Amino acid sequence: MPLYSTSPDKILFLDIETVSARSGFNELDKNWQELWEQKTRFMRGEEDSPEEFYGKRAAIMAEFGKIICISCGFFSSREGQRKFRVKSFFGDDEAQLLRDFAGLLNTHFQKEYLLCAHNGKEFDFPYIARRMVVHGIRLPDLLNTSGLKPWEVRHLDTMEMWKFGDYKHFTSVKLLAALFNIPTPKDDIDGSMVGEVYWKNNDLERIVNYCQKDAVTVARLFLKMEMREALKDDDIIISNE
Repeated sequence: MPLYSTSPDKILFLDIETVSARSGFNELDKNWQELWEQKTRFMRGEEDSPEEFYGKRAAIMAEFGKIICISCGFFSSREGQRKFRVKSFFGDDEAQLLRDFAGLLNTHFQKEYLLCAHNGKEFDFPYIARRMVVHGIRLPDLLNTSGLKPWEVRHLDTMEMWKFGDYKHFTSVKLLAALFNIPTPKDDIDGSMVGEVYWKNNDLERIVNYCQKDAVTVARLFLKMEMREALKDDDIIISNE
């Protein structure tokens, strides 16, 4: 049994957006091109060259990608009003945004809190941890799972919640949002477009907006599956100050 409560007031909901570390395969030096070819040798279909596959998959591999936005949201009560506050860490300088995010976790979200993301256990949480290690950033307690038993890891995953023990079942945020009549976060761009919007359009603001919507949707999915009161639009406060 988990050793923690799943009260929404003790959860930090989040989503991340990632892109390839370089705008294209040809921007890599020869050594990194060879490493990419070796890493993806058995992943690529016959129709995909290393160059083409880099554009499709580099962003989701922590060795070849980088984080450009982390959006997180949490419930707080002030003067008798309960709000859901959303904050994003974003920019071209991955090391800085990760240091800032680590500072938030270390300062305001200690061990009594949990992290929650959609497919977070397989993507968001390990990706953040790996990129922090790359930049020499000490892992906050909520991301440091070393030596912990499975039930001691303070991570929640809305996709895992929906699986109900079915390890082969993948369901997207978009599908679950539609299923539960939650306003879809995919009304502007989707994950497949993030790299182009970043590298070609240089429109980080658009990506941040998209990421924030996903973080809110994760919270709404959690509340729905926990049979808790829905999160209203009027109760959402977005601040990136």
